[in-house]
Amino acid sequence: MYDSVKDYYGKELQGSTDLKTDACCTPDSVPSHLKPIMAKIHPEVSGKYYGCGLVAPELLEGLRILDLGSGSGQDCYVLSAMVGEQGEVVGIDMTDEQLAVANRHIDYHREAFGFSRSNVRFIKGYIEKLDELGLEDDSFDVIVSNCVINLSPDKEAVLEQAYRLLKPGGELYFSDVYADRRVPAVLMDDPVLYGECLSGALYWHDFIHLAKASGFVDPRLVEDRPLGIDNIDVKNKIGHINFYSATYRLFKLPELELSREDYGQSVIYRGTIPNNSCVFELDKQTIFSKNKPLNICGNTYRMLEGSRFSNHFKFSGSFENHTGSFDENGEKLPFDRRQKPASSCC
Repeated sequence: MYDSVKDYYGKELQGSTDLKTDACCTPDSVPSHLKPIMAKIHPEVSGKYYGCGLVAPELLEGLRILDLGSGSGQDCYVLSAMVGEQGEVVGIDMTDEQLAVANRHIDYHREAFGFSRSNVRFIKGYIEKLDELGLEDDSFDVIVSNCVINLSPDKEAVLEQAYRLLKPGGELYFSDVYADRRVPAVLMDDPVLYGECLSGALYWHDFIHLAKASGFVDPRLVEDRPLGIDNIDVKNKIGHINFYSATYRLFKLPELELSREDYGQSVIYRGTIPNNSCVFELDKQTIFSKNKPLNICGNTYRMLEGSRFSNHFKFSGSFENHTGSFDENGEKLPFDRRQKPASSCC
């Protein structure tokens, strides 16, 4: 499988226009604050870009970031501008041709961003075997990946290694392709279906279980979109399955609970996160408006308080008074409230 993916992305595909689906294509709607950065990306780098989402979360200045499956380096270079000269971005990829493109333009991007030294480096390696690359435990603030984990034959190892490398309170923020059902094993042997990020995609429910087992016990969906398959041959083989590009954020916070519980807590967003002065979206369901209190579950409280977002919120409450499930506000129980007539025990 490694050789098949290397050949597909290193030899068969000469650019993003050779793709047969829109699975590995980032939507055209780029946030305005990223457009000036994107405009400085070298054409060869952007021409061999195969991402399916935007992996540029908030508050990255000065941070150390790891990109799993960095390809031609576009995400790394965008992130390098966001972390600034005091930050660092490390890209991991296994494909020689992609690494050659990325390394060829290190100085170009250093000059384009006005840095006196480069803050990007690329390492050849496998994202399932990060323990072989000399990367220290608890050494990265944020780990990103863009439409690559689906290509891995050992996704559990990828998540476990990411958890190991993140600092406490750090975040795995990544886009990938998911299926609405389990893909039959026979389709995984098709090099085109696999290379197009389809047949290696996880059934979304299996991903949730895998993330929790790896330590990321409360995955948060940031955004998603259905994927289109216009190629007739591909559609005939796998068109019975629906695929989605989705971005998740997973925090390394061991104290998170397996379910979202209500402790009567709330926060107020200060409106101080750059490019999010009025509204900040932690995930698709958790949206904060400036200066407006919002009741939140204990996990969300810990995500905000125990991460780089802490200084941007006012916190109210503690973990002393548990009132039930947050999602149902403690009211809906799985048990039948109706009392039945007592039966004789004799």
